[in-house]
Amino acid sequence: QVQLVESGGGSVQAGGSLRLACAVSGNTYSYCLTWFRQGPGKEREGVASLYSEGGTQYYADSVKGRFTVSLDNSENTSYLRMNALKSADSAMYYCAAVTVELFRGCPDLDQPNDYPYWGQGTQVTVST
Repeated sequence: QVQLVESGGGSVQAGGSLRLACAVSGNTYSYCLTWFRQGPGKEREGVASLYSEGGTQYYADSVKGRFTVSLDNSENTSYLRMNALKSADSAMYYCAAVTVELFRGCPDLDQPNDYPYWGQGTQVTVST
């Protein structure tokens, strides 16, 4: 079991920055964590992903170069740093996790159904 709690959302003007946090508890070993977002009338979109034991981070093309995902293992907290925000980034942001066998690999960003554990979400609103 993995429990996830997001924080850090809010309102910001276009071009600004926000940092979201996802506190992870429960089984904190060998898991994939992905940040998803869902805007009004839109499908859920995976934006950034990482593996708890290290390796490459993955990003959606829409956020590449602007968003950075990280994991502080000492705090069991993932961060999503979002820079150069656009109105199109406005959405509810969720972190999701799935435990995997050691170094087996993580689901692709477009597979939210592979993640059984979800946080409650945090709203990001970008105004122009």
